[in-house]
Amino acid sequence: MLLSAVTAGHSQNSQVLYFMNLPQATTLNPAFKPTGRFYLGLPGVSDISVRLDNNFLTLSDLFTNGVISDSTFAFMERGPWLNDFLAGLGDNNSLEPQAGVKLFGLAFTVKDNLRFSLDITERAEADLVFPGDLFRLGLGGNDDFIGKTIDFSSFRSDLLVYQEIGLGISGDITDRLRIGGRLKLLSGVASAYLNTNHSTLTVNEDFTHTVDADIMVNISAPVFFTTEDDGTIHGAEFDEARFEDTRNAISYMKELANPGAGIDLGAEYRFSEKLAVSAAVNDLGFIKWKRDLSQLAINSTFQFNGLTMQDVYDESLDFDELINWTIDSLQNVLELKDSPQEYTTILPAKVVAALSYTPVRFFTLGLLSQTRFEGPQAHQSLTLSGNLHFGNIFSTTLAYTAANRRNDNLGFGMALRGGPFQFFVMVDNVPLKYSSFESGEQTLRLPDNLNTVHARLGLNVLFGNRERDKALPAM
Repeated sequence: MLLSAVTAGHSQNSQVLYFMNLPQATTLNPAFKPTGRFYLGLPGVSDISVRLDNNFLTLSDLFTNGVISDSTFAFMERGPWLNDFLAGLGDNNSLEPQAGVKLFGLAFTVKDNLRFSLDITERAEADLVFPGDLFRLGLGGNDDFIGKTIDFSSFRSDLLVYQEIGLGISGDITDRLRIGGRLKLLSGVASAYLNTNHSTLTVNEDFTHTVDADIMVNISAPVFFTTEDDGTIHGAEFDEARFEDTRNAISYMKELANPGAGIDLGAEYRFSEKLAVSAAVNDLGFIKWKRDLSQLAINSTFQFNGLTMQDVYDESLDFDELINWTIDSLQNVLELKDSPQEYTTILPAKVVAALSYTPVRFFTLGLLSQTRFEGPQAHQSLTLSGNLHFGNIFSTTLAYTAANRRNDNLGFGMALRGGPFQFFVMVDNVPLKYSSFESGEQTLRLPDNLNTVHARLGLNVLFGNRERDKALPAM
């Protein structure tokens, strides 16, 4: 069983995975030496991970009065659900989708000590941060902000798709200390990076908005922008000619045009047969973007008409009109740079530290601290854990997690081995509370407070069992 308690903020890696005896656990700490002297990861099936984190929007915010409809969302409708949504916003609210697929994996142990590994993984992830006051103004209206200035410098986004090739090695330094590291070659596929410097929005007495913005958007992707005669941006189009056939598409994905590098470092120290500590630093790395560059900028002071969702509620304009007027206002001040510059993005680094206690051979208790650095923000988690395992055949995990300003998530993990094949599945956030929602003539039961989803599964090919650990010398 695994019991997890996570501090305010949210976790990005699997809380369930760290203490499970799986080859994938080395992605969290490269010093680990899991079961199986030889491991093979098959393309597309050995490790698939999907995660969606946000700390401001739950499933119940989407449907008004328990009715599923594609015409409106509850948090955009006037009523108590809107007030509840606005009251639950923080100063900075984040949305972080992630996905990863392992294309190849290989690991083997030499002389019961040194372990070498090679992994090739395709990753896609994004980090979007929205200041709470922008939500409150846009949805709640101008009344509470007249004469006030909103600082939205924390507004940012970072979207990237890249390939990671990792070469790892771990080994025993002493009878008690084991260290490991992984050197990673990164190849960027596409990126969109928005950087907001000191930018403010002031709500005037006549309800108009004065914006003083210094915003830069760097893009590396097969898109091109069209402009009007006066230089204003008309739109963006995907460069389909770059992908006319499969060969060109594969070449584009595999070309090392946006190079990068990274490193993971880890260590494990055993005080005794029962007590151990471990720590790791992951994803210290960068990608330099050079291919298919575009650069958009806003560096000016301009006026908005001050229309908000309150005008939609009052039926003085349609929602589509509100969106179109907002886009038109931004297009008038958005500048397309003639000579876009190369730029560099930094991977979100992660620091983990753990304490484990094994009172009996088949059960381990653990305490795990994990911090993920996303730009200027740090997301902290703390996990109290326990893992039940029966040799190399079966292990299972049950997790209770408090994350993303919530404390009602249940996690589960399981690994089952038969012969050379090991199947595993884990879900970090299984909601506990469900409500009935009507969809046409059907009634569905859906989780009403779900704001984090993380599922990971795969099939490993393993040969050989982990050798028995040698008895440690007395302290």
